[in-house]
Amino acid sequence: MPGLPAGDCAGCDDPIMRFFNTEGPIRPDDHYHVPPLDRVNLDELLGLVRDKRYFVLHAPRQTGKTSALLALRDLLNGGAAGDYRCVYADVEAGQALRENVAEGMRAVLSEMALEASVTLGDDTLEDIWPGVLARAGPGQALRQALSRWCMADPRPLVLLIDEIDTLVGDTLLSVLRQLRTGYPHRPERFPHSIILCGVRDVRDYRIYSTAQNALVLGGSAFNVKAESLRLGDFTAEEVRALLAQHTAETGQAFTDEALEAVRARSAGQPWLVNALCREACFKNETGRDRTRTITAGDILDAQERLILRRDTHIDDLANRLREDRVRRVVEPILTGASESAWSTEDVAYVHDLGLVALDAEGTPCIANPIYAEVVPRHLNHAVQMGLPQRMAWFVDAQGGLDVPGLIAAFQTFFREHSEHWVQRFERYHEAGPQLLLQAYLQRIVNGGGRLEREYALGRGRVDLLILWQQRGRTRRFVVECKVLHKDIERTIAEGLAQTRGYMDRCGAEAGHLLVFDRAPDRTWEEKIFRRDTPAGADAAPVTIWGM
Repeated sequence: MPGLPAGDCAGCDDPIMRFFNTEGPIRPDDHYHVPPLDRVNLDELLGLVRDKRYFVLHAPRQTGKTSALLALRDLLNGGAAGDYRCVYADVEAGQALRENVAEGMRAVLSEMALEASVTLGDDTLEDIWPGVLARAGPGQALRQALSRWCMADPRPLVLLIDEIDTLVGDTLLSVLRQLRTGYPHRPERFPHSIILCGVRDVRDYRIYSTAQNALVLGGSAFNVKAESLRLGDFTAEEVRALLAQHTAETGQAFTDEALEAVRARSAGQPWLVNALCREACFKNETGRDRTRTITAGDILDAQERLILRRDTHIDDLANRLREDRVRRVVEPILTGASESAWSTEDVAYVHDLGLVALDAEGTPCIANPIYAEVVPRHLNHAVQMGLPQRMAWFVDAQGGLDVPGLIAAFQTFFREHSEHWVQRFERYHEAGPQLLLQAYLQRIVNGGGRLEREYALGRGRVDLLILWQQRGRTRRFVVECKVLHKDIERTIAEGLAQTRGYMDRCGAEAGHLLVFDRAPDRTWEEKIFRRDTPAGADAAPVTIWGM
């Protein structure tokens, strides 16, 4: 209704205004946004369309794929790129029909016909497809209906098929194969160009066909693909441009540290960027005061609320951790292992999900610091809730955190209960000690500070940083975890160098090196120890703990 504030601005004094979008494609009148076609190589994309190519656009969920397709549809239908007619169709409705190919094809064709009518005012496909499906059957209906539709209008047809990889089994195979069969007849008797859009590249589909009782690779079912384009995350410049729209429209500024926090914590993942800013500027009561500048602390608080609230984006990602092909990639990253049992297909799958990124050397790592928080917290949530310790046990009269006392208590707990508790981490038993430690620390630190994590494949360690607030200042303590694979003294020497390096980088006042010995033939008396290394002239103290 006129005069009501925007939904994201309930409780603030802004007039109807734009806001940060976290649900569905962007609407330029409603949402701050980076122009979708600015995020792709438009010349390359239009060149593929012009050259009658069939190709793939893929990216993780809530990255902006649909917004890019809708903007391309409007560009092509507007005549700026040539005399095309373009239809966008989301075929996700066919997912619920599973491998019922006849009903799945009915859903696909009816969606295309509806979009053609709404977008182009063209009811030709609506008039054609029911009869074609009845006569030709589901195995030929898509090909024949598209052929008849194309012959009814001389203008080249460009078809944008979104959520293609949500179709299941024989339904997906049938769609891909019919598109491949019609390909030689373009553009007069089949679409001039087709873009398939989804989370994964079609070449990586492993489709189980019930009819054939076999796995079929998507690349063989759709071998006419010319290119595979991936939509990336926001660049640092795009993050700044997005946030600048909020400042321009409301007058509310972000500190330089807040801008960097948004970029760094999200690594530019579009949903995370928007969600952090929406939480800080619209959901948080103090953030709705437009005279108040948004700080890095506001962004970190927003991150914590997002993680705890587990919005659909976070929840979907966390639930993927149950899959074995995800575990095979993620677990070695969590432990810093130098060896892994994954395949290249496993890595490609988890990368396509957006859960991991590849560093400059091509090594998998968790995609951004927020996901790096989500993963262990999801895996150890039930364990953390069941742990007996309380924050008050480890906070002194001056509000300081007794980190040595906390780790000593964990050492005792680990000796007495590790075999039982590590088994609670379902499939992630190899990462069990590190996850148990993080659950233990998280339970304590949550009340007055923050726990940050760094881990990646091949590091041989997991780096944890405790940030504790005490009387207006932030105290920093490093906790580094290593698993004993060789001589104990060599492991300690290597770990000390790594711990001190991380401490220097973080500006920590003290460090703790934990060495987990998982050898079943050694006693706890051999595994459990404590060594204190004093602070030097240019080095903070490090305590070594055997576990």
